[in-house]
Amino acid sequence: MENQVTDLIQYLQDKGVDYADVRYVRTETEAICTEDRMVQELESEVDAGIGIRVLIDGAPGFAAVSDLDRLKATALKAIKIARATARLQKNRVSFTEREAVQDSYLTPYEIDPFEITVNEKIELLKTAEEKMLSEAELFKTSGSLTFTKITKIYGDTEGSVIHQELLESGGGIQATTLAEDDMLVRSYPCGFGGNYATAGYEFIEELDLVDNAGETAREAAQLAEAEECPTGQYDLVIDSDQMTLQIHESVGHPIELDRIFGSEAAYAGTSFLEPEMLDEFQYGSSRVNIAADATTPRGLGTFGYDDEGVPAQRIDIIRNGILTGFLTSRDTAGQIGRTSGGAARADGWQNIPLIRMTNINLEPGDLSREELLAGIDDGLYLKTNRSWSIDDKRLNFQFGCEIAYEIKNGRLTGKIYKNPVYSGITPKFWKRCDGIGSEKHWQLFGVPNCGKGQPGQSAHVGHGSAPTRFRQVKVGVKDAN
Repeated sequence: MENQVTDLIQYLQDKGVDYADVRYVRTETEAICTEDRMVQELESEVDAGIGIRVLIDGAPGFAAVSDLDRLKATALKAIKIARATARLQKNRVSFTEREAVQDSYLTPYEIDPFEITVNEKIELLKTAEEKMLSEAELFKTSGSLTFTKITKIYGDTEGSVIHQELLESGGGIQATTLAEDDMLVRSYPCGFGGNYATAGYEFIEELDLVDNAGETAREAAQLAEAEECPTGQYDLVIDSDQMTLQIHESVGHPIELDRIFGSEAAYAGTSFLEPEMLDEFQYGSSRVNIAADATTPRGLGTFGYDDEGVPAQRIDIIRNGILTGFLTSRDTAGQIGRTSGGAARADGWQNIPLIRMTNINLEPGDLSREELLAGIDDGLYLKTNRSWSIDDKRLNFQFGCEIAYEIKNGRLTGKIYKNPVYSGITPKFWKRCDGIGSEKHWQLFGVPNCGKGQPGQSAHVGHGSAPTRFRQVKVGVKDAN
């Protein structure tokens, strides 16, 4: 396949383009879902094709095809689109410089999940469901496993040729109960399908779905008898699984530079941030340090190179509470006087690269779990996202969780509440952060379905954090306005 990519690059150069890159992408996926100990979904798919991007007089053109016998015709289509765009485009596109590379990258893993039989995977999910049903009276149980293998070959007219093979594994379980007209869920290891990582089947084994099924079921049953979460201003400790959503929505999306420039305005909104805020704006308290790190081991946003041939790297986003960086691509970084941070990625071969999150991680602090709790007289410990809402500037948010644990006089009392919801304004909320758990409690979670773009693209991203304490946050029940 490399020869076809490099031959196509030469063909585009012969046609006089100013720049071109070609991406061959082959994606193999396997998804298994069970419900009430029965298989509800069993999907296996292989998809492959080539995306071609060109620049002519500062105007972009893109075309893609799955039929490899039509590569030259597709290249000519990309050229035609670029020339048409050049007649209308006011602002010319230019790319920041980066070194040409010939390299390869392979996700580190121990066990290839595609070599584990489907029956073994189904049996794992059914056994976890049986364990849940043995521990509590439940309305429904479910489980899922998903595996993805992505092969990429990238080449461009600047001389880069890059091979990558990315492997992803993930899964989780859910227990559901009913209380009058309310459906209550406990998920493990987190909500919305579980946790995901760039790793092999060993990651699934480490999740210990069966061993954690009992506690998941018992908490679901307890929620059916629990009171509604109280309303008011409370000190909160937010667990790592819920911090994943908090970071994603109130930090990850606002720092996408194309969104800041207005490229997402018609579909997913813009951002409350402006380029002039760099190195000036206080995003949070001095305890808040956040980095975009595409090199995080096992992160779902981890890779060797982005889809513009820029190497994976770590970029400071917030340092001691101050905004210090954005997520950038080769065409946006130059507009703020920087080089690309390697955040341009496409969903498959058929889409053009967009700025996407990598692993947006809140760095650990120095507090034990006991110390986080000890600082709270009357508060709540929140776990596991259930719902989210945030405005199109990523400023005003309201997030719902599966469960809240009562904190009194610096200790968990053992009492739980159902349907907790908390809300805030992004920078005010982050300024209320006054404690972060230590590295011992730091966890990494993967989000496999981050949506963006028109036509819509789904990105795989990651977020790491420890349990984090926030002071005097507005809390209500699920139907609160």
